[in-house]
Amino acid sequence: MSTVIHPATEIYYPDSDGQPMAESDFQREPLIYAVESLRIYFRGREDVYVSGNMFIYYEQGNPKAVVAPDVFAVIGAPNRDRYSYKLWQEPKGPDFVLEITSKSTRSEDRGPKRGIYALLGVSEYWQYDPTGDYLQPPLQAFRLVDENYWPMPAETLPDGGRVMHSAVLGLDVRLENGILRFYDPLTGQKLLSHEEAEQARQQAEQARQQAEQARWEAEERARRETEQRQALEARLAELERRLRNADK
Repeated sequence: MSTVIHPATEIYYPDSDGQPMAESDFQREPLIYAVESLRIYFRGREDVYVSGNMFIYYEQGNPKAVVAPDVFAVIGAPNRDRYSYKLWQEPKGPDFVLEITSKSTRSEDRGPKRGIYALLGVSEYWQYDPTGDYLQPPLQAFRLVDENYWPMPAETLPDGGRVMHSAVLGLDVRLENGILRFYDPLTGQKLLSHEEAEQARQQAEQARQQAEQARWEAEERARRETEQRQALEARLAELERRLRNADK
């Protein structure tokens, strides 16, 4: 009697749960800003991977062992596109995670996800409440120490804004009128999303064109004034010549 060998069943790891990226604009806008601005900032680094709203599978053979951070960064992973992030196929797990809290996610963000991120060794776990309804203060950050998360210090700016420093990213994270923004502490420059960068480019181009137009108008005005002065000088010279001839 021969033995029938059945091929191993391939385990399916979904790339999406079919749910929308965020509940509302309040959560969607900061998610897009964070992912885009960080990707732009780290685009010259081949060893930094930034993504968001992506499944991270942390146990091979178990598709239910999955978590989907709103925003995450891995320092030491190839900077390339992925369908999902499987820890057993990658050099390491995330170092930075940002969850954008909402009514439906606040319990999970502060409970189960926090435990999973600690288990995965996520160095910094950030939470941001764009509406200010669920977290006080709306921006909070925790550093992993001895497998537990401890609050990171924050500073209040003169304008009342809140700023915290991410050692993992090397960036400051600020709240400006309740809106989350990343800043480069070395240059003081705010990180921009693609849309904001394009707007800044258009504004700079408009300012350049206006400056060029103003320079041209100033040069044209100076040219006309020079021509008028030269014409006046020529008329005066001609008048003096005629007066001299009349005296002879």
